[in-house]
Amino acid sequence: MADQPLQICIVGDELVAGAGDPRGIGWVGRVAAQSVADPMPTFFTLAAPSETSAQLAQRWQDEVERRFLPGCDYRLVVAPGTADLEAGVSTARSRLNLAIVLDGAMRHHYSLLVIGPPPGPAATNRAVDALSRAFGEVARRRNIPYVDTFTPLVAHEQYLADLAMGDGRHPGQAGYGLIAWLVLHAGWHRWLGIPEPVIPD
Repeated sequence: MADQPLQICIVGDELVAGAGDPRGIGWVGRVAAQSVADPMPTFFTLAAPSETSAQLAQRWQDEVERRFLPGCDYRLVVAPGTADLEAGVSTARSRLNLAIVLDGAMRHHYSLLVIGPPPGPAATNRAVDALSRAFGEVARRRNIPYVDTFTPLVAHEQYLADLAMGDGRHPGQAGYGLIAWLVLHAGWHRWLGIPEPVIPD
């Protein structure tokens, strides 16, 4: 049994809200369904469509502090998107903006997890790869767990087919399921300090 109720905020772009998922739950809903504890964790998805890393750095603290209640075990998931690429933001600036978010959260002693952006349209993936690597380095330098969703999915046939069935930018039901699988199998339950679900034989 958890000593305090878990409150988990997830800040990021529209993928945090499950944009394009016909079931409407995205990867967050699928992960939440596998996060069973007593008392049950509370999830807050704080999504802003097409948000750059600079915009994320400006808003995250106010958004999060509005939702964390006294007497709870606070967890913060940062899931930056790829809007920096369209906005012409340099990789160095993207790194700095994420560092600002993480350093601010560390000063508040929040337990942190960073989830990198998944693949998008093929023409953008070289840039997405570089951005994901940069975000991963920022997190690892601070000993913060980083979930790389790009590398396992960039050549994944099911993910790419799911992406192609939609608008080419947002995954559908299968794609979000794959992202959720990656999050769950990257030490999610250990990070939360809750038991993993028992899978029947």
